[in-house]
Amino acid sequence: MSATLPLPATGYADANGRLCAERVRADFPILGREVHGRPLVYLDSAASSQQPRAVLDAVERYVTTTHANVHRGVHVLSQDATAAFEGARETVRRFINARSTREIIFTHGTTEAINLVAQAWGGAQLRSGDEVLITHLEHHANIVPWQMACARAGATLVAAPLTPNGELDVEAFAALLVPRTRLVALAHVSNALGTVLPVADLIALAHARGVPVLLDGAQAIAHQRVDVQQLDCDFYAFSGHKIYAPTGIGVLYGRESLLAAMPPWQGGGDMILSVAIERSTFNELPWKFEAGTPNISGAIGLGAALDYVDTLGRERVAAHEQMLLQIATARLREVPGLTLIGTARDKAGVISFTLAGIHPHDVGTILDREGIAIRTGHHCAMPVMTYYGLPATVRASFGCYSTAADIEALLAGLQRVREVFA
Repeated sequence: MSATLPLPATGYADANGRLCAERVRADFPILGREVHGRPLVYLDSAASSQQPRAVLDAVERYVTTTHANVHRGVHVLSQDATAAFEGARETVRRFINARSTREIIFTHGTTEAINLVAQAWGGAQLRSGDEVLITHLEHHANIVPWQMACARAGATLVAAPLTPNGELDVEAFAALLVPRTRLVALAHVSNALGTVLPVADLIALAHARGVPVLLDGAQAIAHQRVDVQQLDCDFYAFSGHKIYAPTGIGVLYGRESLLAAMPPWQGGGDMILSVAIERSTFNELPWKFEAGTPNISGAIGLGAALDYVDTLGRERVAAHEQMLLQIATARLREVPGLTLIGTARDKAGVISFTLAGIHPHDVGTILDREGIAIRTGHHCAMPVMTYYGLPATVRASFGCYSTAADIEALLAGLQRVREVFA
């Protein structure tokens, strides 16, 4: 059984080869709804992207025709479910160009994937006096697990600083790579600012000192081509709901030699080969790290989402989002009292800002009344807010279905905000 349904045969490119967002939008049923009597303008894809019909249909097909547990049954439903589930694993492998499906671990999301490494790898490798190097750009999911792992081991968490425009201070990062550094954990793209870190260069610096690198790819996976072999990273984590798939499914890629040496981090069914009261023997990769019944429908939905993105064309999507970022940046600079937060030279389709004298939460509330969904708050990146001396920002973020009309709606909404607080 195929892990996904066939995708539409019609193309998604216009006469110039660029992504036609209007054709894409037709695939996303939720974009047709109204909010407070106004057409929905969805600018919160960095928090959670919407799901296309191809994903919804793939999940429905599994639930209505194939639902059964995987790896355990000899009956047809179980065999079909297993084929679809493992087919999705192969789709992930191909999408990020991993060497083997043994390197693809299904998790509940980026957070669980990082915790898996922090507990299984960190528990076996970190010792008193060691250091884990992160940056001040990290999401809490790439900070707190390392704080906990370091506390258990007596190690120290070290963070490389930012520059005023929201980039990583690479010279400071290199200086913090010391003989005590045991692991580097980095965001591929900042969720709060959209900064794209020069991860290939940073990985090379770390590997020159024999230090493995984990990348938090939650904000990168949907917006640029990710090739784990080309990056040469040791671990890569991402979430399905950031790339048009259901919630509650994610992936940890790990270099096979590292995963093989790591102990399981959870015990239970399917991660074992044999169990006796005295001891157990553990399953092979990747199942050694997948205790219990997995999110089968989520994995199938993820496979369908990755196929959908490939149908759109990853480079085409990236170019479309960069065009929107340039338009939004230029237009927002014209808004009186608006300050852009994070102006890195290399950014993904995420833009954060503040309005003078108006709390971001108030901005978000008024925009919602206009049918515009954006994110306000610290974006689970409090160290970033602390660096800029802010309690929160307003964040607009783009997906494959975003349009220039969405930006114009945002600008009109911000004008309404200014009128209310005039």
